[in-house]
This record gives sequence, structure tokens and C-alpha cells, in this order.
Amino acid sequence: MKAASKEKSVPIPAHPTNGDETLYPNRIGNFSKGLPHDSFGEVDATAYGKFLKAVTTGEPADFEAIPIGGNVRLIDPQAGLAFDMEGTDSHQMAIPAAPALASAQRAGEAVENYWLALLRDVPFAQYETSPLAAAAIADLNALTDFRGPKVSGAVTAGTLFRGFCAGDLIGPYVSQFFFPTLQYGAAEVVQKYQTYLPVGGGGTDYLIDMPHWLKAQNGQGPFGGNIIDSNRRYLRNGRDLSAYVHIDVLFEAYFNACIYLIDVGAPLNPGNPYLASTNQTGFGTFGAPHLKTIVAEVATRALKAVWYQKWMVHRALRPEEYGGLVHMTLVGTKSYPVHSDILNSNAVQEVFSRNGTYFLPMAFPEGCPQHPSYGAGHATVAGACSTIVKAFFDENWVVPNPVVASDDGLSLVPYTGSDANQMTLGGEMNKIAANVAIGRNHAGVHWRSDYAESLLLGEAVAISVLRDGRKCYNETFNGFTFTKFDGTQIAV
Repeated sequence: MKAASKEKSVPIPAHPTNGDETLYPNRIGNFSKGLPHDSFGEVDATAYGKFLKAVTTGEPADFEAIPIGGNVRLIDPQAGLAFDMEGTDSHQMAIPAAPALASAQRAGEAVENYWLALLRDVPFAQYETSPLAAAAIADLNALTDFRGPKVSGAVTAGTLFRGFCAGDLIGPYVSQFFFPTLQYGAAEVVQKYQTYLPVGGGGTDYLIDMPHWLKAQNGQGPFGGNIIDSNRRYLRNGRDLSAYVHIDVLFEAYFNACIYLIDVGAPLNPGNPYLASTNQTGFGTFGAPHLKTIVAEVATRALKAVWYQKWMVHRALRPEEYGGLVHMTLVGTKSYPVHSDILNSNAVQEVFSRNGTYFLPMAFPEGCPQHPSYGAGHATVAGACSTIVKAFFDENWVVPNPVVASDDGLSLVPYTGSDANQMTLGGEMNKIAANVAIGRNHAGVHWRSDYAESLLLGEAVAISVLRDGRKCYNETFNGFTFTKFDGTQIAV
């Protein structure tokens, strides 16, 4: 009753938007993929009107009446209207307004996305020496508004495409939890992954010409499949991460981290009540089965929370849609109000020199999925699941024997950087969350702000679930203490 009363008292927050949907009658500032579009990729007004009616009324019949432009269905817009009996309901959480279409912030994120696409096949370990990475760093540092991590006010090879949390700038780009061989019961799982062939090595990027781009906007499949590398590899570049986040089970990375941490005997959070018991140990509560199941369980709560933001609040356009506006403007077909930072960037010129168009090169044949960009499902799940792991273990434990993937991804080599002894459990959980969330940016399907704000949303979901549970245990439990993504400590 105490847990239920506490949740009942949570107010419904304000849900601010960036105003683009009202500002642009042709809806160019909002997600419309899968609806019918004209030859320029602008959405059919009647179809968008029916879409708006559905997300306003919430009536199942109105959702069924939304016209689609092809044979690819919209992905579960009603999920955001579901209620949960555990944790805070999706409607009672909020994220800030997304960057506006014409803003310098959105342009800065777009420039980063173009460079992410250009650098997909460059190993992370080569960012220090790659001329292309150096060009990306210079371009990002020249932007009016870029909110990626910096050192002394500047983007560096050590901050390029990384996350904003503690641990994200320490050690190799890829989290240590992506490398150990895992024991799934009696099965052994080597963390070499299915990846895609690089451009110039038999692979390709997608949606880089008008016919394919427009077909994707209309949801006119089938789109074919990626060209698979015959060798499985350890994750070592942006295309590998793109391949991972294309087909992963959403809680997979954090579940794997749990398995590793349990098997190596990583210390539990000091708040675990069974650390002080002389005759009992945790199992269904505060033990391995509890941890493994709640990591998976919190993922579905996170998805409902972010799906409410996606469909019912923001309806933010995807990077590939923005890339279409950039292309149309630069070739003179149309004139759209995108900020000059993207139009004048070296990134779009480099893309044009490669492809002959200014479309954002996508890692997947279908481009982005059929749901709005903000917030990001992967990033919200990352925030929720990694928070659960940090709550159950001692986040200050230093991960032993750090490694990094070889440049070809076929082997692991010892990591010998000066910060090798600074990679903590908490920091590496933050990093694996960033790897997965920004992995979607490497693929071209999300923005930096999608990652940053959705990570915090997922964290809030996890904290609400932990708080509900705390009131319902029989054990004497004073709470878990851990560090949030913003660097502050919390006891739950």
C-alpha cells in the first residue's frame, strides 16, 4: 500500500515540445516515415492529420485509420499508452524538448552524424592517427553549437563520438563488458559478433540516392539485407557497432555484463542485506536470479516510457529525414530552414565527393525504423538496465586485465594505456550504455540528444522500479547507493 500510494502521488509533468509541428505546416520538422509522401519526400497532409488525430485521442480505431505509404507498418505507437503496475507510469516521466529543426544544435548533431557515417570503417583505435578523424574533429570544433564531450573546450581524438558520463573517456572506446567469453549455463559464448562488410570491401552504405531514399520514406519494402562479413569479429569500429545494435536483444549487453560480473565474483553493492548475514544468501531477492530477471524486466518499462515520448509528445524527425532536407537544399530542388552549419560543413562535402548526393549514408538498407527519433529506445533501455547493474554491484570495483580488439577485430590484445587501472565497473557500465546508444548514431538512425536525454529517462525508470521494490522486501534493507549518469550519488 505504501508503494502504491507513493506512485499515486507522482504528478503528471509538463511535456514540452520544440514547436516545429506548429511552425511548419508541411511537417518537415517532424517524423513522418512510413506515411505517404510526395516526390520531394514531404508528407501527405491528410495522412499526417489522421496520424495526429490518433496520437491525440488515443483511440485504437484512430490508430488503425492512419494511412501508410507502403507495406511497412508503424512500430507499436500504442505502447506509450500502456500502464504499468511496477514503477512510475510512462506518462508521468518527461524529457526536454528536442532540438528544433532550424537550430544550430540540430545542425551540430547532423554534422556529427555525417562524420559517424564517414568513419564507420575506421577502427576506434586509429582515431588518434586517422586523417579522416582529424578532419571530423576540426569540423566539429568549428560548429556554433556542438554538445559532445570535450577536453578544455575542444573535441579531441579521445572524446570523438563518446558519451558524456564518468568512465566514457577512460580506456578504449568499447566497454570491457563486450569482450569476455561468457558462460550461459553449460554453453560458452565467445563475444565475436556478426558484422557487415565495409565500403570498398564488398559492403555499401544505403539510401544515398533519391529513389531509394524516397522509397524508404514511404515504407515501400522489401529493402533487402546487409552484406554480412563471413568472419565474426570483436567490436572494433562504427560499422561493427551498427551491426550489433541492428538485431540485438535490447537488454542483451547488460544481461551479458551481469553474467560476467557474477561469474568472476565481482563484489556486490555494499547495501545488499545479505552481505551482513552469517547464515543466509540472496537468491530470489538480492541474488543472481533477482538481478538477471530485473535487468530484463526493466527494459519493457523503459520502452513504454520512451514510446510515450516518441509518439505522443515529440514526433521528432530522424536523421535520414533531415539528410533529405540537406540534400534538397544543397542541390537547389527546395530551400529548407536548416542551419548553415550543416550546409557549410566539410562532412556533407565529403559525403558528396563519395556518393554524388548529400543524403546521410545509412548503415541499414531500410534506414531508420518506423517510429520517431526522440527519445531513443536503445538509449532508454541502456539507461534503465545499466542503472540496475550499478545498483546491484559495487561500482568502484576495477575491471581486471583490460583488453581492446585488434584493428581487424579477430583477436583481443592487452590494453596498456596509462588509465588501464581506472576502468571501474560503474564507468564501464556507463560506457557500454553509450556504446549501444551511440551505436545507433553510428548507423545513422539517431541523434546525440536522443542518446543523452533518453539515457536519463531510462535511469529514472530504473530508479522508480527500485523504489517500488524497496518497500516490498521482507529483509532489513537500507537501500542501494550508486552514482547517477550526471555524477551525483543516490540511495535507492
